[in-house]
Amino acid sequence: MRGLAAAILIVSAAMTAGSATPAAGVCSVFDKRPCAPTVCGVYQRRPCIPEIEYPIGQDLRLTIESPPAEGVASLTLDQNDSSDEHKLNTLSAMFAALRGCWVPPPVAEAHHGMQMSVRLSFKRTGEIIGAPRVTYTSPNTPPEVRDLYHQAITAALERCSPMPFTTGLGGAVAGRPIAIRFVDNREQP
Repeated sequence: MRGLAAAILIVSAAMTAGSATPAAGVCSVFDKRPCAPTVCGVYQRRPCIPEIEYPIGQDLRLTIESPPAEGVASLTLDQNDSSDEHKLNTLSAMFAALRGCWVPPPVAEAHHGMQMSVRLSFKRTGEIIGAPRVTYTSPNTPPEVRDLYHQAITAALERCSPMPFTTGLGGAVAGRPIAIRFVDNREQP
């Protein structure tokens, strides 16, 4: 009988020590506090997908600010050049190419402080998958100004696509969502 009591005491001490796991740890029926499940069970009716929060900076985000009116110059990428020296090999090079393609609306039609964000993905070959989706527009913006900026963004992305990716960068960015925020901070005359 003493052996059984000692075994129960040892098991209860182990359960008490095991309940000090952090909330993000693996859940157990013996936990005395809430936890986030990272494994699936047979009694769950929801899909078995682990909830992973990526660290800040692990997704592809880009902010493109409008250059001063005298600094606007369009860039057209030469898609017919197949040499490796002109292909984009890094995310920084891809972001620089996207920044170079942006030509904002004329200053007379511009709206100071206008922001518009789009989300898109590229194929391995550098083509855009589907149509870019607008995810944010500055509040209280008239519809004609929104359309003007949307047309400018669409023209910039058409000017840049297909992006001349190397095989490595094409494989790295293929299908990954890229969020691009366009900001027009130019002063109106």
